[in-house]
Amino acid sequence: MSDTQPDETFERLRPRLFGIAYRMLGIRADAEDVLQDAWLRWREADHGSLQSPEAWLVTVVTRLAIDKLRAAKTQREIYVGDWLPEPIVEWDVDTPEAIVERAGELSIAFLHMLERLGAEERAAFLLRQAFDYDYGEIAHMLGKSEAAVRQTIHRAGERLRLERPRFEVPRDEHKRMLERFISAAGSGDRNAIRALLADEVEAIGDGGGKVNSVAGGMHGAERVTNLYWAQHLRLGPRVTYKLATINGEPGFLRYIDGQLESAQAIATDGERIVAIYVVRNPDKLARIEKTG
Repeated sequence: MSDTQPDETFERLRPRLFGIAYRMLGIRADAEDVLQDAWLRWREADHGSLQSPEAWLVTVVTRLAIDKLRAAKTQREIYVGDWLPEPIVEWDVDTPEAIVERAGELSIAFLHMLERLGAEERAAFLLRQAFDYDYGEIAHMLGKSEAAVRQTIHRAGERLRLERPRFEVPRDEHKRMLERFISAAGSGDRNAIRALLADEVEAIGDGGGKVNSVAGGMHGAERVTNLYWAQHLRLGPRVTYKLATINGEPGFLRYIDGQLESAQAIATDGERIVAIYVVRNPDKLARIEKTG
């Protein structure tokens, strides 16, 4: 490699590396820290001896992210309320954010499920599911046998399928469902809100102990309907909504008196909303406020 090639190689691979780190950690600043550490190691590497710069960099980023996630898990065990990932927001709802490679698994719902996995289990599952590395490559990256990696990925997949069935809903349908929900919530039409919610819908809020959220989430269509209906009765025109792409899917930002109050994403089966994810922790909204 020439003196400039290492820099060019790293920049070319940055979106993929960031995508891996963010999916592992769920916090943008933590993912950026991992990339910075990987960059420093990359600058000191013997590039001429590498068969695959991508494999080397993905291995380093994955292992750094595993270590960082293990440390973060200790903090998340004492986190107040439910923990949701920091949302990555793109303002054009029809234009997914390229930096996180939306073609892979990225949604708030998916990353929330991944919290049930251990660090190495999460890494193996993501490398296979979201980035399509083969089992042998993943085994080399993690320093495991291929048989062990296959078993880990299979076990992780079974655990996640047991947690929540997955629905493949076209983006346009997802967006239309979201727009109908925003219209119903914004107008305070209780019947319209209820009609859009599955009977067993759940609303999961992350306030981080800094703003109110219901510990363990809110379950059932009637309770969730009443939550949004009561908010309209209490705040009325003080509340406004703005469509955005949140983690690669249509979502919305809710403002109270012009101040960002939450970023919200939905999961839908195509007919009803089955889950609503509400990020209210001000720390996780700070970057959105600076760019919105």
